[in-house]
Amino acid sequence: MNRLFVACAALLWLGSGVAQSDPLAARSKGRRDAPVTLYEMSDFQCPYCRAFALGTMPLLEQEYITTGKVRLIYINLPLTSVHPNAQAAAQVALCAGRQDRFWAMHDLLFRHQDEWAKLPNPETFLLALGDSARLDHTALARCVAAKATASEVEADAARALRAGAVSTPTFYVEGGLLEGAAPVSVFRAVLDSIYRTKTGR
Repeated sequence: MNRLFVACAALLWLGSGVAQSDPLAARSKGRRDAPVTLYEMSDFQCPYCRAFALGTMPLLEQEYITTGKVRLIYINLPLTSVHPNAQAAAQVALCAGRQDRFWAMHDLLFRHQDEWAKLPNPETFLLALGDSARLDHTALARCVAAKATASEVEADAARALRAGAVSTPTFYVEGGLLEGAAPVSVFRAVLDSIYRTKTGR
């Protein structure tokens, strides 16, 4: 069931110790100074996350992100106990982000989820998706082989769990959590209310 409730812990992705640059820029959509920031805690192998990414997110992007009202930030929460390939997918997506192609890889991972999710070793397939996303293949393969983004994925997951996320997708916005792939009408109600409160418009 989708429900909104107050989170007990704050998300600290931009906490102390982070330098001046925005470490989440590559996996963000929207203006940095948007009045509302929506964190999506997601798992690339989760079918409900796929439903949100391919169905609801394009509508939110059109209505809220491109209009400057909302900034969306993707946070990895791979539930490896039920999705054994989610960690590998998250790592390759962040490797793609190092080439400023996170969202291209994000979309391809969800569109082809049924193909790579069932593979005993998805690395070759994931690298091929990188080719489709027009990534530098050698740089991507090097990043994946070195597990260069593994610690970043693990840090994401730890922070998401501290914020109260126990399933995917879960969305954190202005001190509350929205669980599940809610219909766009639920997001509209929440985002419109917060936007009006913060801007008076």
